[in-house]
Amino acid sequence: MDDFIINNVCRTERENASEYRKKLPQVINTILASMEDERCFVHIGDEPIHFSTTVKEMIDKFREILFPGYFSSEKIDGANLVYNMGQAVSLLYDILSEQIIHVLRHDCLRYGQACSECEKTGNTIALKVIQAIPDLRISLAEDVKGALDGDPAAKSHDEIIFSYPGLYAITVYRIANILFKLGVPQLPRIMTEHAHSLTGIDIHPGAKIGKRFVIDHGTGIVVGETSVIGNNVRVYQNVTIGALSLPPNAGEKLRGSKRHPTIEDDVIIYSGATILGGDTNIGARAVVGGNVWLTRSVPPDTKVFIESPHLIYKRHESQKELNHEYQV
Repeated sequence: MDDFIINNVCRTERENASEYRKKLPQVINTILASMEDERCFVHIGDEPIHFSTTVKEMIDKFREILFPGYFSSEKIDGANLVYNMGQAVSLLYDILSEQIIHVLRHDCLRYGQACSECEKTGNTIALKVIQAIPDLRISLAEDVKGALDGDPAAKSHDEIIFSYPGLYAITVYRIANILFKLGVPQLPRIMTEHAHSLTGIDIHPGAKIGKRFVIDHGTGIVVGETSVIGNNVRVYQNVTIGALSLPPNAGEKLRGSKRHPTIEDDVIIYSGATILGGDTNIGARAVVGGNVWLTRSVPPDTKVFIESPHLIYKRHESQKELNHEYQV
């Protein structure tokens, strides 16, 4: 009897589900009709947008080459180094050139641009990026050393390379910045947004960042497109190096202008600090304390802190409340 009841319940639930599905064609027609609505956006009939999985594969291959032996799926030694590096570089070149050609063709066809000779340009740019890898490795090595020098919790260079989200975000930024400066559309931003989604660190590929840039912890960091950051700068979590609020119609007018701060050499910015505005300059060797809000410049060799909060401690003792107020 129980089996009979269960079977009937299952059959009824399946029939009910079919009734819901019968309503889908009407919903689909409504969705299709909405595609004629000029208030919304569609991307139909154009080159497809590249898939994030391919971008991830490309970033992973870059890391294999930038840090040989760290992220390879097999042991690398003198017996297979030349073969392994040759395979990795060849594959990276193929992936990278295909991605660049893809975004060039996408923008050309979608926006009716003049022919950019996608194939030739894509292959040329991909080769330039591959040729930049030796210098890129040196730059990233300095970032790693900077992290070890300033972080007592770091036990080795290996620990930083393997596990620090800040270094991952910086690595992706430095690759994307090369592509950005070579005029590749979309792809650099997609790469840094991929790193953003994994680490919580949002660095625009157009930012200019010097040597030995260190991100400590990292979650919640924002670095805007026109930011300029010098050498030996250390930034802690939840720091914003951003633009002042703009009116809704300012996008086109101010696009390309200097909207984000300049951070000079040897500056330390502690967690929660917010620094805004294209005219804001943080002088060399300055220290910006936690939760500081800045929209004007700071001279070199200056410390900026918020006054210690006035804390109130309350406790109950023998039914009598004792209040203690003092500075911390």
